[in-house]
Amino acid sequence: MKYEDYYTWQENIPGFGKEAQEQLKNSTALVSRVGGLGGPLAFSLAAAGVGRIILAHGGELRPDDLNRQILMTHEGLGTLRHEQAAETLQRFNRDLRIESVGENISEENVSDLVGGADIVFSCAPLFEERLLMNREAMRQGKYFVDGAMCSMEGHVLAVDPGISTCLACLVKEPPAYWKRRFPVIGAVSAMVAQIAVLEGLKLLTRFAEPALDRLIHVDTLAMRMKKVRVLRDPSCPHCS
Repeated sequence: MKYEDYYTWQENIPGFGKEAQEQLKNSTALVSRVGGLGGPLAFSLAAAGVGRIILAHGGELRPDDLNRQILMTHEGLGTLRHEQAAETLQRFNRDLRIESVGENISEENVSDLVGGADIVFSCAPLFEERLLMNREAMRQGKYFVDGAMCSMEGHVLAVDPGISTCLACLVKEPPAYWKRRFPVIGAVSAMVAQIAVLEGLKLLTRFAEPALDRLIHVDTLAMRMKKVRVLRDPSCPHCS
């Protein structure tokens, strides 16, 4: 079966077509991390035909990860998460090229990892990592999509560097109250992931306009979604 055969239904979307599909095939996405948000996100990127994905996630799979980390299974408990994620994606899409890195984003690796991608998907739970990816994506002129959730709410921010509001315009430094562990239902993180994927596909192909300068907010308890206008900080050291 040819590559083109997998995406015929997708190519029928108005404004999409074979040209957009070819753009995805030639694109590289960095996803960090590949847990409850990054896992479903990476899976949908692979399903959409993004040609190459860089996964960055350190650590081993724990039992309390399994309510949301859909690229992994009970058989993988105690083994490296990034390897399991890569194996699952490769089984799903044999044409996908994967680079799997067993490290979380840090000052030491962020430049090289972002440098190898066309778009950066920020799915890390910690603001330190998210702001680091945002900084580097702005510096290197790479598309950036930040997805985050807590409890029953989530948000997505799509950024076209030098043109739209970046994460650092909204968050100057990691808030002191934020902790690594927070309430999560896997369905909520997966929903946020799919919104982030769609905004990323729009950035890469422009088959539709991404929601630039808008924070997409989802409240799944009330089942409401809204777009909140955000303004660039003219003194932002990263995007201005």
